[in-house]
Amino acid sequence: MAHRLCFFEWLLLCHLLLSPVVVCSNKHGNPANELVDIINNNRSSQKLPKLNDSPGLGCMALQYVELCKGNCTSGNAVNCKPPEDEFTEVFAPNCGVELPTFGTITGHIVGCQSKYLEPSEAFSRVLVKDKNTLSLLRNKSHNEVGVGLVGFHKSFFWCVLFSDGTINSTFVLEDRGEGIKQKKGCFSGSAYPCSDGEKIAASYDTILILGFLFVYLYNICTTIY
Repeated sequence: MAHRLCFFEWLLLCHLLLSPVVVCSNKHGNPANELVDIINNNRSSQKLPKLNDSPGLGCMALQYVELCKGNCTSGNAVNCKPPEDEFTEVFAPNCGVELPTFGTITGHIVGCQSKYLEPSEAFSRVLVKDKNTLSLLRNKSHNEVGVGLVGFHKSFFWCVLFSDGTINSTFVLEDRGEGIKQKKGCFSGSAYPCSDGEKIAASYDTILILGFLFVYLYNICTTIY
């Protein structure tokens, strides 16, 4: 009976250990792209034109939150404001944006949260929390949008950039973005999958706990045998 109990405990442990990995590997899509869809649906509800999803803007939005990560206040506000020349001197070159195509950024929204939120929640609880940000999102001067997000020490940062540029003429990426080596986070319009940082952070804690359980069960079962 004891041997059979150990056998079933080992099966259960193996299942639990593999579950976080399966969750990560099965998560497809890009939360940044989903946020662009939510933004456009909100604009469409007001009979405003949809915005072009610009990979160049999206990549720079990711650069923005990469720079500001670690600056989330207790009120879930990003305490960080990069100087304007950071966009042309750092963000654009890092993304491979062709400088002659750098257009006008007509607005930005940034926010943070102590945990990962699904796109719909991030939209309502982090990015569009008041009338001012809603008014900015619905500004008629916008033609393009880009979204970036990244996780850092169990905090998550989102950025939305808007532009009045035109499709395929502003914020154009060199070699169509093939040279971008995305290691963390997500940005809209990207051909690369999200790094799933929000899932991995939670998985590490789970695996650590299960590791202790593994050692505990191993000691019990070896004693029985």
